[in-house]
Amino acid sequence: MDKITIEAKVDNLNEVLAFVDEKLEANDCPMKVQMQIDVAVEEIFVNIASYAYNPEIGPATISCEVSEDPLEVTISFMDSGVPYDPLAKEDPDVTLSAEERQIGGLGIYMVKKSMDNVSYEYRDGQNIFTIKKSLE
Repeated sequence: MDKITIEAKVDNLNEVLAFVDEKLEANDCPMKVQMQIDVAVEEIFVNIASYAYNPEIGPATISCEVSEDPLEVTISFMDSGVPYDPLAKEDPDVTLSAEERQIGGLGIYMVKKSMDNVSYEYRDGQNIFTIKKSLE
């Protein structure tokens, strides 16, 4: 499992995406799947950068592992910011117009819909948000 630890700030998003994309490309990830994963990675990392340590800046560790059988990627985001489970919030009602919907939650909803599995746990003083996606 490869991982990087980086300051959780939006300016570092491209470095996080490059780290993940390098692993995906090394495993011949289809472009459509890579784009779905990139959108999820962006959403999760930007949320950490925006809210985990606000107004301070702290570290985030991103780990990326590709397993062979089945061929899938597991990406975990770890931070020691404010404990927060984004999966605990009710999904937005996407049948409502944008004006009628409550603000927030749409990004994590998209992550949940586009990934095969998402999970959250708070362990040893860390938020750990994990996504999994088949590369086949």
